[in-house]
Amino acid sequence: MKKGKRYVEAAKLVDKTQVYDIPEAVALVKKAASAKFDETVEAHLRMGLDGRHADQQIRGAVILPHGTGKTVKVLVFAKGDKIDEATAAGADYVGGEELIPKIQNDGWFDFDVVVATPDMMGVVGRLGRVLGPKGLMPNPKAGTVTPDVTKAVQDIKAGKIEYRLDKNNIVHVPVGKASFTEEQLADNFQALIDEINKVKPAAAKGQYIKSATIASTMGPGVKLNTVKLV
Repeated sequence: MKKGKRYVEAAKLVDKTQVYDIPEAVALVKKAASAKFDETVEAHLRMGLDGRHADQQIRGAVILPHGTGKTVKVLVFAKGDKIDEATAAGADYVGGEELIPKIQNDGWFDFDVVVATPDMMGVVGRLGRVLGPKGLMPNPKAGTVTPDVTKAVQDIKAGKIEYRLDKNNIVHVPVGKASFTEEQLADNFQALIDEINKVKPAAAKGQYIKSATIASTMGPGVKLNTVKLV
């Protein structure tokens, strides 16, 4: 695939044969982000795990100290008092059964995260086929199936992101925007690494984080020194 002129210029800033410490890596990513929009900075961690085994699966959520730089729209499935609670906490949409056809038939997906109270999972379960493939299905491990909708909504709005091991044993997550300061990006990336190390499965063997790369939406990947990440 032919790379654009801007990408080629940005790629010259990065030595592909070298691994960088976090401060150098985020400085390079910021320098290489030359698009006309505020690029998202993502981390890609190749793990020494085999996600086909349940005891080597990692999934959860972490609050980035400086948020993601993105305004996140939250949909909450709730009933009774929890409807008012979710609205007061700042949820963008709150509802129940009546939202099923809107999502299923009308293809309404004007939200980024779905939260549900445990008593609504019977309803939400009917949307598994449409929410699942988009990674939107609420999950207790990620804190999105919970009776405490206030905390769930506030945490998400404050910059909570979900992470999970994909079928290639890689974790992909946003850690901010190119407009963030180097310190903010470094803090967010460190918070992610601390969380990933905290959830290391007992069944993990060999090198836990095999490789780590950060990159902006349109920029080249910058490899990190994994020795310093554990």
